[in-house]
Amino acid sequence: MPVPSAPADAGRVGPPPRTGWKAMASLTPARARRDTITKLLEDGGSVSVSALTAQFGVTETSIRHDLTVLQEVGRLRRVRGGAVSARRLAPPPGAMARARENSVEKARIGRLAATLVHTGDVVLFDSGSTVLQVVTSIPPPRRITVVTHALQVMEEVGAWDYPHLICLGGLYLREHQLWVGPLTLLNLRDLTGDIAFLGCDGLTVEGGMTTADMLVAEVGAALAARARRVVVVADASKLGRAGFTPFVTLDAINVLVTDERADPGIVARIREMGIEVLLA
Repeated sequence: MPVPSAPADAGRVGPPPRTGWKAMASLTPARARRDTITKLLEDGGSVSVSALTAQFGVTETSIRHDLTVLQEVGRLRRVRGGAVSARRLAPPPGAMARARENSVEKARIGRLAATLVHTGDVVLFDSGSTVLQVVTSIPPPRRITVVTHALQVMEEVGAWDYPHLICLGGLYLREHQLWVGPLTLLNLRDLTGDIAFLGCDGLTVEGGMTTADMLVAEVGAALAARARRVVVVADASKLGRAGFTPFVTLDAINVLVTDERADPGIVARIREMGIEVLLA
């Protein structure tokens, strides 16, 4: 009688090997996987961690690492549960140029200003690259309510684990990436914040805060009026410079957060008005 031969997988420990496309996908090199993710984003605009995990047959940890790597090289932006195309979120050239100006000082200002936010606060955020640095510097668990008309602030807060976000709609200005106009002001009218963070194009003792757009100025003034405490974040290059249109006078400001390059004479005059000045 012939002796039956042992199965090909005799002695194998663990589950049988995967076959078909899942087996091939799990062997896909990380670089090829990331190239495929980039192509999916170009075609569809967004991807989810769960769908990518199923497609490539790898762990969620691997996919999240892929997305982090791709975000670091500017191919995408992480959002809760996945990622969206960096091209779809790319700001206008003017906004990108403003964000690059004094970026190191803005980051320091943002970190210092973020210490003024406390658990349970209702926080009103204006637009601007320095204000955005405040938002990105708030540490977890970020149990606050955020009210804003700025797209980049909405995107950042929307990626938090437990966002509590109120978006002020209205007329969208692409150049500034924010909403303005009567609807924005109406949405804000009945809200009250514990603290508001405002940015500006210029700030002088005599004229207060200024900005480049009258519609943007209207919303900035309304944010200041609806907050119990007003914090201005502005790097030193903004101090002593007057922009196109004023929107908040210095007597409405409680705190100015700027950087250590600020003109000592201007800082002294602002402090004489009873305004707290913090140097990052």
